[in-house]
Amino acid sequence: MATVLSRALKLPGKKSPDLGEYDPLTQADSDESEDDLVLNLQKNGGVKNGKSALGEVQDVDSDVEIGVTKQHLSEGTAEEYPSEAASSLEQKPASSLMPYLRTAIFLLTVVVSMVLVLVCAFLIPCPPRDLHNTWIRNLGQEAGGVLFPPELFDVNSDGLPDILLSFTALKNASVLGVSKPWVTVMALSGMNGSTLWSTHVKEEIRSVQCKGLNLMSLAEPVCLITGTSKFLSLLSASSGMPIWTLDPSHLPSGTLAAPAVTVPDVDGDRVSDLVVLAIGETQPDLCFILVSGKTGIPVGGHVKYSINGNGKLIGPQAHITSHGAVYILFGFGNVQAVALRDIFAQAKNRDSFPPALQQEEPEWEKRRSVNLSELIDIYSGGVQFLQEVKSPDSNCSDLLVTTEHGLTLLHGQDLEPLWILKQTDIDSQPSPGYFSDDQILDFMVQAQSGSNVTKRMLVVDGKSGIPIWTYDLPCHMKKSDALSVLTLDKKSVFLFWANEKQLLFKSLEPSPRVHHLYLLHPTFPTILLDLSNTTDKVTASSIGINDLQKDAFYVTVTTSPTSDHQPGFLSVSKLRLRWALLTQSREVPLKESDRKISPGELRRFLSRIKFTDYAHKF
Repeated sequence: MATVLSRALKLPGKKSPDLGEYDPLTQADSDESEDDLVLNLQKNGGVKNGKSALGEVQDVDSDVEIGVTKQHLSEGTAEEYPSEAASSLEQKPASSLMPYLRTAIFLLTVVVSMVLVLVCAFLIPCPPRDLHNTWIRNLGQEAGGVLFPPELFDVNSDGLPDILLSFTALKNASVLGVSKPWVTVMALSGMNGSTLWSTHVKEEIRSVQCKGLNLMSLAEPVCLITGTSKFLSLLSASSGMPIWTLDPSHLPSGTLAAPAVTVPDVDGDRVSDLVVLAIGETQPDLCFILVSGKTGIPVGGHVKYSINGNGKLIGPQAHITSHGAVYILFGFGNVQAVALRDIFAQAKNRDSFPPALQQEEPEWEKRRSVNLSELIDIYSGGVQFLQEVKSPDSNCSDLLVTTEHGLTLLHGQDLEPLWILKQTDIDSQPSPGYFSDDQILDFMVQAQSGSNVTKRMLVVDGKSGIPIWTYDLPCHMKKSDALSVLTLDKKSVFLFWANEKQLLFKSLEPSPRVHHLYLLHPTFPTILLDLSNTTDKVTASSIGINDLQKDAFYVTVTTSPTSDHQPGFLSVSKLRLRWALLTQSREVPLKESDRKISPGELRRFLSRIKFTDYAHKF
């Protein structure tokens, strides 16, 4: 009866371990009753694996679950769900270690990255910066003039072009009071003017060529040295050590007339070769010699031509037409051409040609003389300079001919004149650059105007041949070529030497006179910028580009005035253009202009100028 009444009332109480029934006499307090209810829900499938019977996710770390777990452990009831309880206890410590493990991995990655950055910073050198705005290097007393502008070429791989030149200086001999000339080829650092290497040769040097040479099968940079008599040698650009030297016996009856010319490979060794022009000692005959660029050994025999003409030696220069035909341009006061394939055929005495000489140019071949001579007439009459000019509409360069009477631009494909400018007394080679906005090369020309102490500066439009800028300046310097350098906005600045305009009462000032280096920018054609000045004689100059800093530098070779019948001192100096423009340039107005330029506007413009290498852009 008591049992029936107890089941009917369903009184809560503890479960008997033996009978599996609830004992009303051992009823627990309210907290324990709630735990038992939760336990009953678990046993009946109400909460399992963190989910309720309705599929709702429960917090496995809740106080209820923790309380139940602790109570079952204390009461020895782990046998109800032994596998699930043990799995929960094993996963809890593992999950608590994951945040620490992730933090440790992150910190280790950061430490390793910092170590790698520090190692790279110390072991990998940064590109050197050109911190020398200007420097000057004294090379000693000169015994002979510098025959060519300095060649600018990076020989020590520091990213900055270095300076290669040759000079003849006096050197004290072993006998007291006796001096003898030494011919030196030297490479100076473009960074600070220090000597990178130097070597002595037996004769004066006519030319040092390093740019655009492909005379070695390896990628080693080289320089080609051409002397004034019989010296021709290929040097390592990094050390100055000779790679090969032409045997003088190959020039038994002549001397080198001009710098050697690089031509495509003709002997099949996959290395560019050379054409050397020699002139006879007692006769006007010219002799062409093909020389292997790899070994310095002649390719075949001598090829002689008798030419007519009087005046300055022109060339030789290699010209490649749009069809790939190669011609050698040369002459005395005129311009003639001979096909490289004809020189090869006579040198090797055969009619088969290497791949580089398979092509002919029909328009040029039409100009052969009536007697079928191998020489082609290009231009006759008082030629002073011959330049190849980039053509805007063809892959074949045009030819700019400077004569005693003016300029003529010839179309490189058919040799027809594009324009002619009449201008007398041009005393230096025109300097190409971009002055107008049509992206066609223009030319700065220097000519004597009136008396010999006045120079007329002209900028000639490359499209029409019409002067688009002119100005007269006093100049007491015999010869000084104008130079140009390209900016990133596809304009060219032109640099040239002249004297400062003075009042009448100052014009009678005695020597030494001050020579000024002027810069003309096409954006401001009514002003010149005076960058530097010197009282020494300027004998040569060149412009180099620092690609890393988008800057340019101007190299000047000068000779100090002689005193007491003693020769002057030869010096080489460098001037960074951006530094000079911003810190020491002086504005020189040319004439009154409607547009006034404020100093602030000019300075802001100059601070934005950046220079680039002509060869990289065009």
